[in-house]
Amino acid sequence: MTDLPKLLVTRRLPDTVERYLTDTWDTTLNIDDQPLDRRALVEAMTGYDAWMPTITDRIDADLLATPGRRVRILANYGGGVDHIDLAAAREAGVVVTNTPDVLTEATAEIAILLMLMAARRAGEGEREVRAGAWTGWRPSHLIGQGLSGKTLGLIGFGRIAQATAAKAKGLGMRIRYASRSAAAPEVEQALEATRAASPQALAAECDILSLHVPGGEGTRHMVDADLLSRMRPHAIVVNTARGPVIDEEALADALTRGVIGSVGLDVYEREPVVHPALLAHPRAVLLPHLGSATIEARTAMGMRAADNLAAFLRGDEPADRVA
Repeated sequence: MTDLPKLLVTRRLPDTVERYLTDTWDTTLNIDDQPLDRRALVEAMTGYDAWMPTITDRIDADLLATPGRRVRILANYGGGVDHIDLAAAREAGVVVTNTPDVLTEATAEIAILLMLMAARRAGEGEREVRAGAWTGWRPSHLIGQGLSGKTLGLIGFGRIAQATAAKAKGLGMRIRYASRSAAAPEVEQALEATRAASPQALAAECDILSLHVPGGEGTRHMVDADLLSRMRPHAIVVNTARGPVIDEEALADALTRGVIGSVGLDVYEREPVVHPALLAHPRAVLLPHLGSATIEARTAMGMRAADNLAAFLRGDEPADRVA
């Protein structure tokens, strides 16, 4: 028998993190790395003191109200917590933490990667080479557009958006943003960034629109048919935030009809399902939610979650508490 708190880790994590967790607590790992079904989650509510969940675990009010619930803390592995009913967690007295900051650079890199791939038609070219369809260099082949001198519009201007802006500025892009409040003057000055009156106004003037807002009902379908209709025919939409921020049906329609030029997506409205029109379209660059997928970021996320868990279990306030 062990007196260590019982911890459930709902998905596989980097080896360094898993070794640390198993050395520190009575830890159950998800060896098969398959999302836990509802029955398993209900049973886990009464069998563990703490969870380390991820975005694939839907933790709602009914789950938190499981009779005999033992779980006292959800040390979420990731920055976003829209998969957890925070109000219900507060009502139930369950602490929720997240892992901010540590995935900023990795996600910003993916945003830039999607911009470059979409602008330079790299996905189309890579598929052509692999299919054995490339017939050699020619002046008119797969002509894209450069990023230098173009306007990058960022919806949301938090840490990841600002890191993306810094990288884009290095590529010679002009930075515009739309957010509920203005950034600090020193941030605007360092990034040579200026604020647009609204997301709609930003969409009308930018060459690339990149999304950097949290998930949840407040941002669901922020990018809809109306906003897309304001964009330029060559413009690129990039999403590394949360899938439901975009009305995917409207996005697929806008791309198919040539209202916008191309898209670069790392997240989707109904993950892992992707709209069939996007799958079929040559100008859609589609990645499988790789935003934080560097060994540095994923390890740091795990250790940050572990720090929050350790603080709670020794009776201290976790640094990254969100509920």
